[in-house]
Amino acid sequence: MVPIITSLILGPIETGIVARLTYEKKSIVTAAELDQLFNLAPEDRKQVVFRLKRKKILSPIKRGVYAFSPLEAGPEGTGVDELLIPPLFFPEKIYYIGYSTMFNYYGFTEQLFQTVYVLNTTISMDRVICGLSYKFLKISEKRIYGLETIKVKDTDVSVSSKERTLIDLLYFNKPVGGISGAVEIFIDFVKNKKCNITRLTEYATLFPNITTRKRIGLLLERIGISDNILKPLIKSVEKSAISSLEGLRRGRLNKKWRVIVNDSR
Repeated sequence: MVPIITSLILGPIETGIVARLTYEKKSIVTAAELDQLFNLAPEDRKQVVFRLKRKKILSPIKRGVYAFSPLEAGPEGTGVDELLIPPLFFPEKIYYIGYSTMFNYYGFTEQLFQTVYVLNTTISMDRVICGLSYKFLKISEKRIYGLETIKVKDTDVSVSSKERTLIDLLYFNKPVGGISGAVEIFIDFVKNKKCNITRLTEYATLFPNITTRKRIGLLLERIGISDNILKPLIKSVEKSAISSLEGLRRGRLNKKWRVIVNDSR
């Protein structure tokens, strides 16, 4: 039920819209839904939306899509679940929420990060939406794999799986203190069987960055994962050039992983 004070700050049409959206527990509404629900002409709807935005009852997410905050939420509003925003930009679902956003989700770290990372094949931009910081990163379609769909308030949301997030952790390691912090987390999850090793190896084999593949192979071998499981990963690097994981050209050559290893670090 809309509070009595509604009539003091809203016109009749606005009052009806707020009442209906509140009753239906809408958190996100589109221009098309407003037209359909309230039989509004496009120009009338533009005026209503303008007024509701000015009163902070509607907040723009993208063109024609708004976050709805009921009056009882107060001047700060209720906010929108951060995971509900990305699907609105990618109806074809060629995206995933990943990187540091998922590090906390899977328990890699207790730290909460301020930016939501959305990896996709079409958009590259930084944007603040409903007070939340989003970074849309355009990547190759070859890197869109190893994903899972989770339900957030009846909405399907595409996220990186735990195993895929472990791979991204080693590639995008700055949020956890660099590669040493990422390696520590990676080893803990593998040693304590907190992930599916076969799936992790399969996803690592598909990862385009060869240095990351070599690093994962070397780590899995040191942890004690058998060559039988690692075979596809070994094959994926066998014809690559010799490289150094630490950027040093002095050390021991590991022929299997085609890397120079500095054991003194």
